[in-house]
Amino acid sequence: MAMSDEIRLRFEISGDDFTRAGEASSSVKKELKKLGIDPQAVRKVAIAMYEGEINMVIHANGGAIDVVIHPDCIDMILKDNGPGIENVALAMQEGYSTAPDNVRSLGFGAGMGLPNMKKYTDEMQIETERGVGTTVTMKVHI
Repeated sequence: MAMSDEIRLRFEISGDDFTRAGEASSSVKKELKKLGIDPQAVRKVAIAMYEGEINMVIHANGGAIDVVIHPDCIDMILKDNGPGIENVALAMQEGYSTAPDNVRSLGFGAGMGLPNMKKYTDEMQIETERGVGTTVTMKVHI
């Protein structure tokens, strides 16, 4: 990849579709491997993006994920039109979840999504507005 190049990928995430949840992060993982990106960075991106993707399915009725692959980092912008996060500090605590029981019965909603997203990225910002939606911006350095 030349130093000025960047690759942009966009994924539309369907709400409540657990069968397709994970397809976007899987596609990005394959693309990063094809580009010869450091396996450690690939792993971090795949985990963080998967967690975000699942959150969009569970809580936000879907949304869009934009991934920008730069020579030195990978940016992920996850934007939804969900209800917003009522208490970001609380949502960042491991084990805290607002996922309904039917989602938990599928093995999701353990309250590790946002904490894992933060853990596996080098930078993460959350912008959320009640009734409008949430944008999570994450960066992984290569």
